[in-house]
Amino acid sequence: MQRLVNWWDRHQVALYVAAIFFGGVFGILAPAAAPVLTAATNPVLAVLLFATFLGVPLIEVGRSFRDLRFLGTVLVVNFVIVPLVVWGLSRFVANDRGLLIGVLLVLLTPCVDYVIVFTGLAGGAKARLLAATPLLMLLQILLLPAYLWLFAGGEAVAHIALEPFIEAFLVIIVIPLVAAAIVQAVARRHRSGRAIEHVMAGAMVPLMMLTLAVVIGSQIAAVGSEALTLLRVVPLYVAFLVVMPVVGLAAGRLTGLEVPETRAVIFSSATRNSLVVLPLALALPAELAIAPLAVVTQTLIELVGMIVFVRLVPRLVPNNGSANMSR
Repeated sequence: MQRLVNWWDRHQVALYVAAIFFGGVFGILAPAAAPVLTAATNPVLAVLLFATFLGVPLIEVGRSFRDLRFLGTVLVVNFVIVPLVVWGLSRFVANDRGLLIGVLLVLLTPCVDYVIVFTGLAGGAKARLLAATPLLMLLQILLLPAYLWLFAGGEAVAHIALEPFIEAFLVIIVIPLVAAAIVQAVARRHRSGRAIEHVMAGAMVPLMMLTLAVVIGSQIAAVGSEALTLLRVVPLYVAFLVVMPVVGLAAGRLTGLEVPETRAVIFSSATRNSLVVLPLALALPAELAIAPLAVVTQTLIELVGMIVFVRLVPRLVPNNGSANMSR
């Protein structure tokens, strides 16, 4: 079994690409499965995050709360710099209200789930990023209506409900985190806890593959049905993925962060909370029906981008030997 785990760890990027391809083909060939796959998205993410949290000693998360320089950098990048970038990009679809609201919803909300996984894969400070997730979630709930009002007008704010944010935070973050804490406590005294930790650590690559395939498969058919309209937002999402690593790198260097923390800032700045804001977009009135598809399009582009980032970011921010990559 260990030989198999070592094999998929060595070939994880290729396996992730294969999972994206498989999910896309399945979603196109079996569009009727989309509702089932959509319903499975949050549970699959919860299991993936449970496995991720098990690999992060929770004592490290507690210590990370005291790293005010890192937390401040992440918050300023996500809630000051990113909105400026998003405002500029969103002007290219300002004449289409549905596309505009979709772009704003997804790009203004920093990711709090699989960003931790990708950060860890690239040698970033996943414990520190995990410690930042409650603040990232709370601030985006508070600030999203204000940014929507500024960038799209008061009518856009009237259609936004906050319940999906709260539900997703509980299902994807709180429950897996509490479960991981219990297993880690049990593992200190009983072999069964250590066995769970070992199994989940070995299952990280298959769990990520499953998550990618489920997300892509659930949404690809809907995006394809409006492909011509959605082509307008594709360059915006690609531009965002190109710009944010530069911003994150500059922010990390300006604030004197070490290598793992700088990598974490880059991932946090570039990954968005698409799976959490999608229910908000789906709840919009019929005349804005293109908005959720604009959100989904960003998800598809971002997942491909994250596969690239896993290889790119360590080269962009190389380890100089002085940083502790296990953080």
